[in-house]
Amino acid sequence: MFRISLTGRLTTLFAATSVAVLVGFGTFISSAIEEHFSEQDQLLLQNELQLIQKVIEEKGVDSISQTFGEALHNHPDFYVDVRDLNGKEIYSTFGAFRDAILSRIPSSKTKNGFDVKIDEHREFQAIRAELKASAGSPVIVVIAVDKAIHTHFMSMFRTTLMLYVMVAAIATVMLGWWAARQGLSPLRTMAARAQTVTSQNMNERMPVDAVPTEMTDLAVKLNAMLDRLQNDIARLTEFSADLAHELRTPISNMLTQTHVVLNQSRSTADYRDSLSSNAEELQRLGNTISDMLFLAQTENGLALPSVAKLNMARECQALLEFYEALAEEKKVVLRCEGDAVVIGDQLMFRRALNNLLSNAIRYTPSYGTISIKITSAESGTTITVQNDGEEIPAEIQPHLFDRFFRADKSRKKSESDSAGLGLSITRAIMQAHGGSVSVVSRDSKTAFSLYFPSSPGK
Repeated sequence: MFRISLTGRLTTLFAATSVAVLVGFGTFISSAIEEHFSEQDQLLLQNELQLIQKVIEEKGVDSISQTFGEALHNHPDFYVDVRDLNGKEIYSTFGAFRDAILSRIPSSKTKNGFDVKIDEHREFQAIRAELKASAGSPVIVVIAVDKAIHTHFMSMFRTTLMLYVMVAAIATVMLGWWAARQGLSPLRTMAARAQTVTSQNMNERMPVDAVPTEMTDLAVKLNAMLDRLQNDIARLTEFSADLAHELRTPISNMLTQTHVVLNQSRSTADYRDSLSSNAEELQRLGNTISDMLFLAQTENGLALPSVAKLNMARECQALLEFYEALAEEKKVVLRCEGDAVVIGDQLMFRRALNNLLSNAIRYTPSYGTISIKITSAESGTTITVQNDGEEIPAEIQPHLFDRFFRADKSRKKSESDSAGLGLSITRAIMQAHGGSVSVVSRDSKTAFSLYFPSSPGK
């Protein structure tokens, strides 16, 4: 399929518009000139008719031949025909055009003019009137003026106008193409910039200040898109490195332990211990992969599996009962206050709150307190999980919800089996509900807040 470039389209539209305007203007001028000539001839015929009427009234019909013979000799373009009421010719200069002109006389007796076209090269404008003589019966006078001069002028004018329009059209096409090409040069500049953008070179941006005002919004939006792509690629690169590290560690542990066991014969108990250790590592790998699949689904617009009205006090109390034994072991006090109803998925909500509670119990010192506060407003519901303990440094807080992030990178595996995905999953769950998660850490207290809007997706 043939495709016309934007420059070609603009040039065609500009040329067509210009030619249409020129043709319309030329047609208007041509009509105005032709109307002017017609009015001029009509006025001339009226003046001649008045002159004939004056002669007839003063000198009679017999003086017409002598009086007008000399006058019309100096005006070869004028023709006069005078007849009585019976059609008998009294005086006529029509000659060969007499029958053609007289046959086209309108039936109306008014003094309105009429046109008579003999052929393509001969055309007259005439007027008919019935005049009263000083003595005798009235006469019928027909005066005609040859329009050859005007017709020739209009023909030359139209030819000249047509040539001018053709030349103007050609000039318009050339100038329009040049103007369109110059006007679209910022687009070519942006295209050249865009061509240099690759996954290895994401720093190029569109020249916002160098483009016309109409393209500024496009350049700004393209730059915003490039910023998002750059951030996504950076996150993907970092994620790939973190994922490789998280998967490599358990696999390396299993390979090392397996090689050690296979180096020499072992007892059944040793093989059982090795297999048990490998099973733990495999379980950890399985959990990490499941968490990554869940994050991938939520970040690609996962819909809530089910939506129901959830009683927040009941859900929170159920999770506190689950952690009650562990809290007693660490001598940590658990509290829950407030109540509200939230529309969402029960399993996803419990998973998000469970991640916050497990972190709170892990970092709350003995004899500390973990409290869940439920507050409801017209816009939505906020569930805050607050625990005593060391404050989270301000420079770390923005990264807490990043995948594979650990606040204490020196922790040993024995202290935590977490892959650093808990808070990332919590954020993904809140985004699926149309809500958000935030953290505030000060005065030896850390509080994570889950915000649920009045309706999911808002």
